[in-house]
Amino acid sequence: MARNTRINLFTITFILICIGIVMIYSASSIYAWERYKDSLFFLKRHLSFLIIGSILTFLVMGIDYKRFRRWAKPLLAVSILLLVLVLIPHIGREIAGARRWFRIKFISFQPSELANIAIIIYIADFITRKSDYIKTFWRGFLPPMFILGTVALLILVQPDLGTVLALGIVIFIMLFVAGVRVSYLLSVILASLPILYILIFNVPYRKARIMSFLNPWLDPKGSGFQVIQSQIALGSGGIFGVGLGHSKQKLFYLPAAHTDFIFSIIGEELGLLGTVGVIILLIIFIQQGLKIIKNAADKFGYFLSLGLVLMISLKGIINIGVSCGILPTKGLPLPFISYGGSSFIFDLISVGILMNIARTGEYP
Repeated sequence: MARNTRINLFTITFILICIGIVMIYSASSIYAWERYKDSLFFLKRHLSFLIIGSILTFLVMGIDYKRFRRWAKPLLAVSILLLVLVLIPHIGREIAGARRWFRIKFISFQPSELANIAIIIYIADFITRKSDYIKTFWRGFLPPMFILGTVALLILVQPDLGTVLALGIVIFIMLFVAGVRVSYLLSVILASLPILYILIFNVPYRKARIMSFLNPWLDPKGSGFQVIQSQIALGSGGIFGVGLGHSKQKLFYLPAAHTDFIFSIIGEELGLLGTVGVIILLIIFIQQGLKIIKNAADKFGYFLSLGLVLMISLKGIINIGVSCGILPTKGLPLPFISYGGSSFIFDLISVGILMNIARTGEYP
């Protein structure tokens, strides 16, 4: 059974990656030719990310996941250091007013992606070590909140509210499952609401995103443009789509067509059947992930796999929700399908860790 689960997880991931390769080329080729005079520009870069991610994934699969417990604190410390360094001018790279990346030749490395995995490993280790105190405030609840708050603050400064919200949801679910008192979690959520309100409605571009989410036609050529074009792409595909490579929205109508809104291009070119197919594949991925969580050999493996499955699932749900106009724009990629260097690589590493945990699981 453990072998079957690993094969199923690998197969689903492989199929999603193949869909991504085809759709990235389809969605980006014209834009790449217009900007770089090379229609294969983004495809070649994505394939290089795939090679790097695959090598790291197989390396992770060859290491006993229990060793990550020893590396939990050093890995978290390195992540926090990188999150600080990326904010320093001439070290971190600024794009469109956000300082989230290190530029290493042709690769843009986003330290918040490493921080996501690092804090999940740390929280899984913390829950395992402090299981006797997990219901207490000072020893069971406050330490993970301090770590989460530190990481969240550094990511917010970049600024990247979407990643903070996704990471916060994952960690809160992990702590809830571990047995942290609901009253503690609710108190933090309630205390965060005024801060969240200020972060959204006191920042013009975030407020515009919320307004365009509620009614994109209030500013159809401004903040609502992306949402409208995404819905046009999905709607014009019908049941069977306009045909692979025949999208009109990718012709400079829909921004970020090969990254955040690749699901919309899938809907336009492959129709309802294509989008439903992708959703079914993601559901099967989650189902296999749940099997790994359920049959993990120890508590650390259980919570580590829980955090990784939650993070990948949440990114997928948010991306699809944004593309369909049922969630505000967040800027999170579609796992295994969207173009995106460090996000794609760390999603592959997460799969490697999950397959590692599945190998030692106790299956009926």
